[in-house]
Amino acid sequence: MKKNKIFLLVVATACLVACGGKKGGMNFGDNEFPVVTVETQSAGSQTTYPATIKGVQDVEIRPKVSGFITRINVKEGQNVAAGQVLFVIDNETLKAAVRQAQAAVNQAQATIAQCKATINTAEAGLATAKLQYENSQQLHANNVIGDFELATAKNTYTSAQAQVNQAQAGLKQAEAGLAQAQAALATAQENLSFSYVRSPSSGVVGTIPFKVGALVSASSQTPLTTVSNISAMEVYFSMTEKDVLEMTKASGGLNAAVSQYPTVRLKLADGSIYAHQGRVVKMSGVIDSGTGSVQVIASFPNPEHLLKSGGSGSIIVPHDNHSAIVVPQSCVSEVQDKHFIYVVGADNKVSYTEIKVDPQNDGVNYVVTEGLKVGDKYVSKGITKLSDQMEIKPITPAEYEKKIKDAEQLGEAQGDAKKLKKALGM
Repeated sequence: MKKNKIFLLVVATACLVACGGKKGGMNFGDNEFPVVTVETQSAGSQTTYPATIKGVQDVEIRPKVSGFITRINVKEGQNVAAGQVLFVIDNETLKAAVRQAQAAVNQAQATIAQCKATINTAEAGLATAKLQYENSQQLHANNVIGDFELATAKNTYTSAQAQVNQAQAGLKQAEAGLAQAQAALATAQENLSFSYVRSPSSGVVGTIPFKVGALVSASSQTPLTTVSNISAMEVYFSMTEKDVLEMTKASGGLNAAVSQYPTVRLKLADGSIYAHQGRVVKMSGVIDSGTGSVQVIASFPNPEHLLKSGGSGSIIVPHDNHSAIVVPQSCVSEVQDKHFIYVVGADNKVSYTEIKVDPQNDGVNYVVTEGLKVGDKYVSKGITKLSDQMEIKPITPAEYEKKIKDAEQLGEAQGDAKKLKKALGM
């Protein structure tokens, strides 16, 4: 039995020797570290902005006349067409005003008809007086009648002419009265039409804060409701002045920047991504002095009417960089919001170097904006064992991974030998 134990122990010892014969640790020098040469690659990132959703056309519905609401023809959330009656305001007084104005028009029209009849009579009298005056002139020339008869005929003709002029003046006055009455009628009819509050556009009815019987007026602060055109939605977000400057410089102007802006996505309040992509259509040319930002508007189709006016979300702007310098976050140390990486020099000494990175990242890699260039070399793993100006022996990441694997196998072998020795009671 003792001989068997000794034999098994010899076998285990041989295994340890075959695996390297060390107690734990990796089977390579402490100064061996994986080194990577910087190259460019394609990288995608994104920027998010808080956003507010509005309809393409959000119209506040307000009354133009004062009165009590007598009828509400729609419900909240209902689709309505342009011109559809939404509310009716008490209009009995307005209807009476229309009737009164119509009566005044009728009276004016009757006066005009009477004036025209008077003109016809006066013109007939004028024609008779003219004929008599002309006959009197001939008779006077032939000494048939005297001066008195001729003067009488002339006076009659002049009087008839004056009556015609007077009748025509009366007609003009009556026509002016008719125009005034018609204007009053149009005003009364318009006021009556205002009692029927119609939708100025097609859309969806918003909140209705009033009930039947409520007194409203044109000066009321609260609108009767809001009608929103939600066939397409406008999403408002703000960009920093710096971002806008960089974008306009790169594009050659504000209009060009808007037209070249990439398609954007919308993250909804529940965290889901809206199915349809949007495009930036407007950008303010004025910087808000209070926030230092510029308002941007993106348009999204809304065929399913999923988006609601007044909603919130986040605009996601993608960024594609085809010549980016990308490094793993595991090889970067962060100290007081600064990022550092160990750059390997020609003498194989590492330099603790600050780099600038894009704040937007995927949680795995950083896109380096400053501090590294193509051809530089950096340590990709094991940075906690490094110090500035420490000399290392560069190896490839593949060699580093192989040695780690070998070390893990050695550790497992040592553990198995210990278990075997314990089982043998040695």
